[in-house]
Amino acid sequence: MSRPEAVLTAATFASRLKALHAGPRIAVALSGGADSLSLLVLCAQWAAKKSKSRFVIAYTVDHGLRKEAAAEARACGRMAKTLGVSHRVLRWKGEKPASGIQAAARDARYALLAEACRRDKIDDLLTAHHLDDQAETFLMRLARGSGVDGLAAMASERPLEHGVRLLRPLLDVPRENLRAIVARAGLSAI
Repeated sequence: MSRPEAVLTAATFASRLKALHAGPRIAVALSGGADSLSLLVLCAQWAAKKSKSRFVIAYTVDHGLRKEAAAEARACGRMAKTLGVSHRVLRWKGEKPASGIQAAARDARYALLAEACRRDKIDDLLTAHHLDDQAETFLMRLARGSGVDGLAAMASERPLEHGVRLLRPLLDVPRENLRAIVARAGLSAI
């Protein structure tokens, strides 16, 4: 990716998706935080440019680990509706592990998201990982003593199950730029 823009516009975002060879049907992993909400705003603007050929759906995963999660998932649905984007809540059902819960939740989340994409005939799932996430990942891996391979940055794309690709179009964008997108859209993140 190139140098981040001071203001990420719909046009520059569309260029990022084109560089990643994103298809006309995309899904957004929406947690309701400022990062994923800014991604949803950008995707809604992208879809509006050629509304007949482009489709966006937002998926929110309710892990069932906090009592607030269901209400937050409903709030995500309202945000998506405000932007004219379809939304679906995906629930992690069944027994939860007693230990390693974060890793298990991450694995369950990506499995649920990939399965939803397969079902909806969507090849590309977008997440809002950004520059600050890259730095945090590097520092955590460094602190754990990772070798050179372990210190590699997150990739802008990687395969998931069912032929779905995970795309990260915001990896060089600072968090503050994403928060500005949400503010300009007049929305409030969870």
